[in-house]
Amino acid sequence: MKIQELAVKMGLSVHTIRFYEKEGLFDSRHVQREKNNYRNYSDDAVERLQMIKKFQGLGCSLAELKEIFQDSDTNTKTHQQIIDWIEQKKAEIEQKKAEYDQVLETLEWMNAYRKLLLTDPQKAETMLKARKAVTSH
Repeated sequence: MKIQELAVKMGLSVHTIRFYEKEGLFDSRHVQREKNNYRNYSDDAVERLQMIKKFQGLGCSLAELKEIFQDSDTNTKTHQQIIDWIEQKKAEIEQKKAEYDQVLETLEWMNAYRKLLLTDPQKAETMLKARKAVTSH
């Protein structure tokens, strides 16, 4: 498939796909140059882009993606190195999850407080004082 078709299919820009190619995230299994110099992308390119999007969603950097794909393509890392990387990534995600949980808790409190302001301002004031007492310690 041509780059425009791949871009539409993956929800990416043509520029992004060219950037990934320039950065070495694709090889001859993913993209072929035709005689007219047009790029022709394979179904493997779709799978590679899906993996890129998943790993980016986990917060992986471009350098990490290159490393992951290089190892996947060449099997240069030991199983222990891969296990260590996976465990580190899991710890990072769990830390982010804890941070998001705290933000959600704060947003839930803010929502409840604002709703009380509409219906029972005195209860809202009591709720605010209780919150300040807890957070000041």
